[in-house]
Amino acid sequence: MQKSKRLIEFEKLVENKFNVFNSLFLNLPFPKISNTGILIPLLHQQTSEGLAAHRSPSEILGDFFSHHAQLDSEQGQIDFMFRVVQYVERQVVLYDSVEDAAFPRVQELSETLNFRDFMRLHDNPTDEAKIALKLQDFSARVVFTAHPTQFYPPAVLDIIERLRDLIEQNDINGIDLHLQQLGLTSFINSQKPTPLDEARNIIYFLRNVFYNEMGRMYSDIKAFGANQFIDNSDLIRLGFWPGGDRDGNPFVTADITRQVADELRMTLMKCYYQDMKLLERKLTFKGVEELIADLRAKLYKAMFDPEVIVPSAFLRQQLEEARRKLMLDYNGLFKEELDLVLTKVTMFRDHFATLDIRQDHSVHSEVVREILIAKGKIKSEVDELDSKELVACLFDDNWAIEPDVCKSDLTRDTLHNIRNLAAIQKKNGESGCNRYIISNSENVFSVLYVLAMFKWSGYADEEIAFDIVPLFESMQAMEHCEEIMEGLFANPNYRAHLTRRENIQTIMLGFSDGTKDGGYLKANWSIFKTKERLSALCAAHGVETIFFDGRGGPPARGGGKTHSFYAAQSGKISNKEIQLTIQGQTITSMYGTCEQFRHNMEQLLTAGLSQNFNGDRNDLNTHQRELMEQLAEISFKKYGDLKAHPKFLPYLENRSTLQYYSEANIGSRPAKRGKSKKLELKDLRAISFVGCWSQAKQNVPGYFGLGTALKTLEKEQGLPNLKALYNEVPYFKALVHNSMMSLSKTNFDLTRYMEKDPEYGEFWKVLFAEYELSKQMLLAIAGYEVLMQEEPVSKKSIEIRERIVLPLLLIQQYALQQVERNNTHRDAYHRLVSRTLYGNINASRNSV
Repeated sequence: MQKSKRLIEFEKLVENKFNVFNSLFLNLPFPKISNTGILIPLLHQQTSEGLAAHRSPSEILGDFFSHHAQLDSEQGQIDFMFRVVQYVERQVVLYDSVEDAAFPRVQELSETLNFRDFMRLHDNPTDEAKIALKLQDFSARVVFTAHPTQFYPPAVLDIIERLRDLIEQNDINGIDLHLQQLGLTSFINSQKPTPLDEARNIIYFLRNVFYNEMGRMYSDIKAFGANQFIDNSDLIRLGFWPGGDRDGNPFVTADITRQVADELRMTLMKCYYQDMKLLERKLTFKGVEELIADLRAKLYKAMFDPEVIVPSAFLRQQLEEARRKLMLDYNGLFKEELDLVLTKVTMFRDHFATLDIRQDHSVHSEVVREILIAKGKIKSEVDELDSKELVACLFDDNWAIEPDVCKSDLTRDTLHNIRNLAAIQKKNGESGCNRYIISNSENVFSVLYVLAMFKWSGYADEEIAFDIVPLFESMQAMEHCEEIMEGLFANPNYRAHLTRRENIQTIMLGFSDGTKDGGYLKANWSIFKTKERLSALCAAHGVETIFFDGRGGPPARGGGKTHSFYAAQSGKISNKEIQLTIQGQTITSMYGTCEQFRHNMEQLLTAGLSQNFNGDRNDLNTHQRELMEQLAEISFKKYGDLKAHPKFLPYLENRSTLQYYSEANIGSRPAKRGKSKKLELKDLRAISFVGCWSQAKQNVPGYFGLGTALKTLEKEQGLPNLKALYNEVPYFKALVHNSMMSLSKTNFDLTRYMEKDPEYGEFWKVLFAEYELSKQMLLAIAGYEVLMQEEPVSKKSIEIRERIVLPLLLIQQYALQQVERNNTHRDAYHRLVSRTLYGNINASRNSV
């Protein structure tokens, strides 16, 4: 197969450069790391050959320790394995830096449409007018979450940024120096980060990447539409969950939410201040320089004091006056620089990113229960009241509730937080915090409770400047979501609130928990149908729908190729905005540099525009829907049988890294909901659930059931029917390609030793058989010889990353085996398993 120009360029700029710079590790002036570096290639070779020969990790490492490393003592072997982990982590950082440095050039050769290409493709007055009309009322919002899947501390992020620049310049001496720094810099948090720490880690990207690039990008888009009117400062928006996402995180308090809101605003003031300093050097004209100097002085105070507010309206007023004088008296000199700052102030206003609030419905239920008891409306449980009586309690009685009425810290703090939100809006503007999201929305009261709590907390109706957003996650919630929304629209209190919110209803759909609940294909197909049904329902009620997608990094959590997913949405799905969560290492891999940020934001915009042009072509006919329905149900049954297998949860507890996620200092939030000691699948967070399958290189949630479904329908309908579905339905093709990514990151040779395990061997065979069948069937319907055949660069990147971490993964499996044997070094092996989590997740970039 002939290589594409893009692949050739990737091999030259990424693979070859990495191999050259990787050799510098051999010369690092640290004896232990240096010795490890010399042995790494040999360990990799032994690992590859051993796994291919179906040897176990114990056998492979045993031979390596005896014949190559000359390590006789067990303690010496453990020390060596820890050094391998440290070494591989740094290799991953180097590879990230090399790949990021090459991104602009490699992306130039990509066939995916950027905004410029899209505009050229539609270079005619009719299409230009259509695009301008869409852009005037469209928005792409990426929401950065606090989920614990990003392990690089700020010091390492700084080194990565400098390495990237040095690699672009081919500065060998500089690269060598920074690799030495990397060798001495800790990758590990000494303690669990607080929610404020997590917020600051992500604010790093807001300040160093998004602030400047968003302004330039929006200015460029307006320039492309020079012949059309485009004035939509909400075209590109940022959302923020750290400090506001309270669901299952007892460490996110009302005080933390306030601190994070202040941190966002004060960091934005620092960005504005730096811009004023730059403008001051250029706008040295009487009547102009005084305005800029005054702004700089005011911003300086606001950078450090959370009580000092410099409203964006005042900033705009001053800058516009400076611009007027500049045009009138000084020939518009440096107008472009001033306009760019004005653009940024218009986009970021007082808040930088919109801080969302999220909490679980069960917490709100407990708040309401405690209040109803205190008011004498019930004795112990809310279900003592029927629906009408409960609604009357919520809205007919004009209660003023003090938080101290509630008994627990959690319920009291929930009310304290609602009261504090008005103060956050006063400082950061309404755009700074205007959404309240309810996890596990299973009925109308999930939304009505929140509306009532605002009223009980002293908000007048017109002061509740918040969109109340139900989050439908489970299969059951998606099945009943129409009934829930009908009930909400029929409630006069909520309908009046919705009218005040301009009749726009945001609805969040949870890909991560949906996939955990229903399996890969069933979850994605259910979400697709749910969006269609809810779009029609809302339209019938005169309500405009915005869908907010809770997508994780990998396909197993609703992630994968974002552009193809959104470009494939049908014309029956509301397309007012694209909103999605971005989390963990996906932030650095997709939005970590200016070039990556621009490319991926443009992909979201062109996906939305593509649906505007091609939405009707994406609609499925009756036969295609029947096929999708059958595939989803067969897949769901297969996945359900797996979850019902008696060894399913024991396997996760005893043969995976599941328990180690909660022990690593990688996030402030507990790894599971609830306080039960017994493992329950419903309590498991999707991150740890998907993550442990990824660590074992089995990636079960990304494909399980798909092979069986396709094989079953092949027997009933014939392969041509399935091929036609793949070729004619963009949504199905996007799902197949994302699943291929999961399969490409799968390596059952790593755990093949479990095949002979007396307790779990048969269960392992069930997993392996479905992997083999899924791979076989996806290749058959796509007509491919290899997985990801149409994406050779992504495929090559995955191969290199998997190769880098292979020794680390072998050590992980070996350590898991040793923990089971309960020997004298059990604690050390336990720590070793925890330590291996980091490098694998960072290398995969979208593994959890």
